[in-house]
Amino acid sequence: MIEVKNLTKKYGELTAVNNISFEVNKGEIVGFLGPNAAGKSTTMKILTCFMPPTDGTAVVAGFDIAENSLEIRRRIGYLAESNPLYNDLPVSDFLSFVADMRQIPTGAKKDKIKNIIKTCGLEKVIRQNIGKLSKGFRQRVGLAQAMIHDPEILVLDEPTSGLDPIQIVEIRDLIKALGKEKTVIFSTHILAEVEATCNRVIIINEGKLVGSGTIEELQRKSRCGALVYAKIRGPREQVLANLKSLPQITEVKLIQTFGDSLNEYEIGCSEEVNINEAVFNAVKNNNWTLTELHLEQATLEDVFLKLTAADK
Repeated sequence: MIEVKNLTKKYGELTAVNNISFEVNKGEIVGFLGPNAAGKSTTMKILTCFMPPTDGTAVVAGFDIAENSLEIRRRIGYLAESNPLYNDLPVSDFLSFVADMRQIPTGAKKDKIKNIIKTCGLEKVIRQNIGKLSKGFRQRVGLAQAMIHDPEILVLDEPTSGLDPIQIVEIRDLIKALGKEKTVIFSTHILAEVEATCNRVIIINEGKLVGSGTIEELQRKSRCGALVYAKIRGPREQVLANLKSLPQITEVKLIQTFGDSLNEYEIGCSEEVNINEAVFNAVKNNNWTLTELHLEQATLEDVFLKLTAADK
């Protein structure tokens, strides 16, 4: 649905997007991540035909952004980071205006507005002026205008910005539901939302693509290994030496001492290997006592920090 090739955007001497390429397939929910000023919003503005690239190209829904921008706009829903709205209009009038701009037929317009009001939870504020709404409700109005024409593709720049935890969960569920029928690409700084929602992740930093794939794939590519924590009763130096000798072990640290020869160890290992059984067997074979053993895999935050720091 979206194919980006060697996309570059310059503002004078500043390169906001630097020769990036990626694809988003039909039916995917893709998280578009990066630090502030990484180039996320600029890329989204190019894909939605809000601005042209300096170099490179993109095809959206089968149409080239330079040659068929109008066709792309008909098939895409866009929530901009700034969420521009008409503050003097009531919510109902604004959505009616958007429906007209989207050329929704008169016969279908009333039902479209009614459905999007329910979907975005705007029933309580439908007659209020947008300028008097809380930031959370303004964000919901922005989502409603992006979805009112039932687009094939949704591009959402910080869709949960300003929402409370309950609203964030509601929008997360909405995005997951939309992903069953539509292609969704959205940016956010809430990495837990990406882990809970996305099929795949794209990470850019300083305008460059630094990671693309599933979270599991990025964990392997960035070499963010898993950590095993074990509480073992046995001679400290012998335990350390034995654990360090196990295959696929990258590091062993003593992190806490409890007395009576009971110590807690942090064991670094390759992401692809589950060493729980190996640790258990080492303890058993040496007649030590294992009181606790658990695995902590690298999180998306670990991957994100490593990839963006490495790029610098």
